[in-house]
Amino acid sequence: MEEFHKVRRLPPYVFEQVNRLKASARAGGADIIDLGMGNPDLPTPKAIVDKLCEVVQDPRTHRYSSSKGIPGLRRAQAAYYARRFGVKLNPETQVVATLGSKEGFANMAQAITAPGDVILCPNPTYPIHAFGFLMAGGVIRSMSVEPDDSFFPPLERAVKHSIPKPLALILNYPSNPTAHVASLDFYKEVVSFAKKHDIIVLSDLAYSEIYFEGEPPPSVLQVPGAMDIAVEFTSMSKTFSMPGWRMGFAVGNERLISALTRVKSYLDYGAFTPIQVAATHALNGDGSDIAEVRNIYKRRRDVMVESFGKAGFEVPPPAATMFAWAKIPEKFRHLGSLEFSKLLVEKADVAVAPGVGFGEMGDDYVRLALVENEHRIRQAARNIKKFLSTADDTMHNVISLNTRR
Repeated sequence: MEEFHKVRRLPPYVFEQVNRLKASARAGGADIIDLGMGNPDLPTPKAIVDKLCEVVQDPRTHRYSSSKGIPGLRRAQAAYYARRFGVKLNPETQVVATLGSKEGFANMAQAITAPGDVILCPNPTYPIHAFGFLMAGGVIRSMSVEPDDSFFPPLERAVKHSIPKPLALILNYPSNPTAHVASLDFYKEVVSFAKKHDIIVLSDLAYSEIYFEGEPPPSVLQVPGAMDIAVEFTSMSKTFSMPGWRMGFAVGNERLISALTRVKSYLDYGAFTPIQVAATHALNGDGSDIAEVRNIYKRRRDVMVESFGKAGFEVPPPAATMFAWAKIPEKFRHLGSLEFSKLLVEKADVAVAPGVGFGEMGDDYVRLALVENEHRIRQAARNIKKFLSTADDTMHNVISLNTRR
């Protein structure tokens, strides 16, 4: 039977091919070290869990909740933005709770997109940034992901040559998957450009607290005038090790937040109230939990960079996020990221995310998630070293290691 229209617009989910291979290997007894999915392995801090357990005992919290988030949660998010970024938000009109930043992005796309609207989207990037708008009927025009001077000439060309004129520009810094970090000066240029051309800015700041070098990543809303055209999405998944809790936020321009809130009101009743209360408790905390999570990821990053480098697989140290973005070793690059990722599962018992899953411009790379402990990361490096050192002898009759794409 013919696929439905919106389903046809979505490409095959390339990560699923690696997942199937991983599951098959595990079923056969293999010990797969999984660096593929960005699924935090750290437990949610005890104080947050305790607050959930306390509140869930009250039967009044078992009823439908508020789609936009309970008032205390929205006030806590506004207070976080004031402390962290010096940005003042009205919790009644400029903050809405979401079921994670992914849901927020997808519903914002539904709220603002008309069929054929052009969306400027980095490539490579987290898949929902593009596919949320594709499912809403939009058209994606790919942009550079590096936050430097090379970012702006393609923007100028897009505005000049796109019909209709672009509706929105998506930002994601610190970036998933590339781990690029943007400066406040960069955001100032983006806001100036967007206001000049009447373009909405949608910023994904999910990794605002997972940084390792220099100053903390800024918010685009710190730029004077950004509130006129921008909405920013954050998540508690990585910051507080709460991925399964599905708690996030959208904050910023009142008109855009109002549109998102209205769409959400037709689609959900909000997160379970005890989760919202526990999230409020987390946001109002002293920040020590955040610092501990950051330190753990930094230690894992350092171990990965060192051990993989010694194994012959160079991994540039990411300045932020819980991911490393590494170029495929030269002799395997012609295979592309999906086939190389399959090889690592089959030959090294290591799972990674193929870069092409984040866009065609990522096909020379793989994404490595810092979701295994230091011992397991070192074991992954040993497995990869053995695979790389024997590939010429063991794989000459399987694939060519000399041809180029």
